[in-house]
Amino acid sequence: MPRKPTPKPWIDAIHAYVPGKSAGADGRPLVKLSANENPLGSSSAALAARANAQVPSLYPDGDSTALRTAIGRLHGIDPALIVMGTGSGELLHTATGAFAGPGDEVLYSQYAFSLYEIVARRCGATPVEAPAKDYGNDVDALLGAVNERTRVVLLANPNNPTGTFLPRAEIARLHAGLPADVLLVLDQAYAEYVDPRDDDGSFELAARHANVLVTRTFSKAYGLAGERVGWGTGAAEIVDVLNRIRGAFNVSNSAQATALAALGDQGFVEQSRLHNAAERTRFVAAIEALGNHGLRTVPSEANFVLVLFEGRLSGEAAYKGLAERGYIVRWLPGQGLAQALRITIGQRADMDAIATILRELAEAA
Repeated sequence: MPRKPTPKPWIDAIHAYVPGKSAGADGRPLVKLSANENPLGSSSAALAARANAQVPSLYPDGDSTALRTAIGRLHGIDPALIVMGTGSGELLHTATGAFAGPGDEVLYSQYAFSLYEIVARRCGATPVEAPAKDYGNDVDALLGAVNERTRVVLLANPNNPTGTFLPRAEIARLHAGLPADVLLVLDQAYAEYVDPRDDDGSFELAARHANVLVTRTFSKAYGLAGERVGWGTGAAEIVDVLNRIRGAFNVSNSAQATALAALGDQGFVEQSRLHNAAERTRFVAAIEALGNHGLRTVPSEANFVLVLFEGRLSGEAAYKGLAERGYIVRWLPGQGLAQALRITIGQRADMDAIATILRELAEAA
């Protein structure tokens, strides 16, 4: 047989990340509540900045200097301790690859973000899944799974796809129980949806310790999923490593300009948080009213709700029934959640329609 390039053996075990769908099996466009996008869109300031961004023929600022300065000013962080990414996903990949490899283990919880297994396998490390508790991160289970091969712990707070949230004391307890040479990555993609009074203390941990990286994104509350802008903060040594291996010019001209303007419109971010909190509360109440049909929700602090189907109506039947009525949500049998649907919080009319459809499907099951 002719010789040809051969990928590393651990690559064969990777299944490509599957994004939320926007159409049904027949290709028909559906109302998309499968990707946790902001139903309010983007702020007008961000849209204006995007339209007037620097011409695409010129390279962007490879260090995203103005954007890092603005992020640092907003959060009280030295801009030198901020690293930018093409979405926070790039930083999850680079951080894991920098500190783990063949023979090492990358630890995360059952029902965690599906990207975590991919980032672990991509660098040849072994992914290890600790049992969840009530569909959320269990600090005791995570600490119990740590051994001499553990190099990175990945934890989303709020968690995706379940929406569960660990309070400040539990995050601190997890960090305190980890060996100093294990990197704790706190993925805060949905942090802006959490009430500021419930801050989990991640930034403080990252500022005080050499083994904490916090990542955030502009994709969710800022409504810039299409621009692919993420950032992280940690000790100077961690930031230096990530800056050495991240993509050069990884945040485009338009993305930098748009994110900078979005950052300056905190009124839009707060509006997004309040809209989400109000509609999530209403939707959860509507689903909990169907408890006699076996439907219930997992408590969520994110911009989505995980609905469990524990009666005659199955998660798959509910998924297909919603699609037939014009809505696409997230069904995740591959993550052990065949009995559940993750439903993004959208506009009020859409959430009311979904609750009505689910009631009708449950009554007919």
